Amino acid sequence: MGAKKMGADTLQPGLDPQAWVKRHGDALFRYALVHLHDRAQAQDLVQETFLAALKARERYAGRSSERGWLLGILKHKIMDEYRRRRREQPLPENDREIDALFLDNGRWREGPSAWPDPERAFEDDRFIAALRECLAALPGRQAEVFALVELDGLETKAVCKGLKITSTNLWVMMHRARLRLRQCIERRGFGRLPC
Repeated sequence: MGAKKMGADTLQPGLDPQAWVKRHGDALFRYALVHLHDRAQAQDLVQETFLAALKARERYAGRSSERGWLLGILKHKIMDEYRRRRREQPLPENDREIDALFLDNGRWREGPSAWPDPERAFEDDRFIAALRECLAALPGRQAEVFALVELDGLETKAVCKGLKITSTNLWVMMHRARLRLRQCIERRGFGRLPC
């Protein structure tokens, strides 16, 4: 008996496209929503992910879980969306709000205030709500870079390659994103709590 060759309609073991939406749809949607801050776009990219996976299912080698494979496709779709947004976005003006935090010599005008214990803060639903609002308020490119580095844990090299930016540019955007988040969270009353 000869080995049976897989045809285009034969599935890899473990792949079941008919069950993808039920098994992975919610998780993929939440992931996309965190990165895009737009429900309609998140839904569209999840649908595009399922379509791309369906077309590429013969290439699924089984080296990762089904969800991991789908998430990898979604990450690429999100990176494509970031690049598209970048092409359609006007160049930013000078960031006066951030510049106002520093003196001419580069020192803080007013140093950062004391922050609460991180573990206790993340148990506080009000803090989590404030953090989500502040993340959503970050300017587009800063939000993208911050999410990829801090939420996804991607390495600098991968983010720079995916977004076609330099490591210096990434560092500046991360610095500005962190400053904006700090300001936003402090304005909501969380930065001045005793440690």
